[in-house]
Amino acid sequence: MANKNKYIVSTCKQIVCIAMVIIVLLPILLTLFAALKTKADMINTSPLMLPPFDRITMDNFKNVLNERYLANGFINTGIILVVSLIFNVLLGSVTAYILERFNFKFKSIVFMLFLLGMLVPTFVTEIARFKIINGLGLYNTLGAPIVIYIASDLMQLYIYRQFISKISVSLDESALIDGCGYFRVFGQIIFPLLAPATATVCIIKSITIINDMYIPYLYMPKGKLRTLTTFLMNFANAQQGSWQSLAAGIILIMIPSVLLYIFFQRYILAGVSAGAVKE
Repeated sequence: MANKNKYIVSTCKQIVCIAMVIIVLLPILLTLFAALKTKADMINTSPLMLPPFDRITMDNFKNVLNERYLANGFINTGIILVVSLIFNVLLGSVTAYILERFNFKFKSIVFMLFLLGMLVPTFVTEIARFKIINGLGLYNTLGAPIVIYIASDLMQLYIYRQFISKISVSLDESALIDGCGYFRVFGQIIFPLLAPATATVCIIKSITIINDMYIPYLYMPKGKLRTLTTFLMNFANAQQGSWQSLAAGIILIMIPSVLLYIFFQRYILAGVSAGAVKE
């Protein structure tokens, strides 16, 4: 009887998992099938089926690749991504190290201010943020989203603190006794040990930045400054009624995020869970 109950529970778990996988993958498959169809096949064939092999077409992808702003989208997204990641990693790791290792006046207040910055909804401060960006002369430049991505999301601070809290303080003390300064201790001892945290921050931040449409659309309306998401938005407006071309654009824009997650998903899980339980 006990074995039968275990079997039923195991079967139910598998069914739930399979259902969740279908829910996640089905929209992607529908989009991919649509991207491989002609306009006639979009009408005559089921969305759940590929067209006959001899009618599978790559013309929809060619149409997207011929768009003049697509290359700009990849270049601008790449520049914003690389610069934002460098500063997020450097500032996040150094700040987390200071908060975790040093005791100073008003430390708890500083930490609470960081926490408050994450709790306040973005739309509450949007007017003030827009005025600051405009006052700095960054509006309609690549600097606007870069500054926002560096300053507004402090998730990296908490990931790094989790990792640093598990690194023994004796490492710092031993290095200081041997004559190392704090900068050398952090650069040569602590930061290399934070490689899993750095990988996690880079992956999560990359997916967030690549998929964000709101900030680039609001702060960089110029055509030459389009990112992948704003390119797709304008492309969608121009392709009304041409669902197969729009589907091809979605697939192409989705590739960077999918590849990042497939190759580095184990770091995401390790980084989020690390430090949750201390021994």
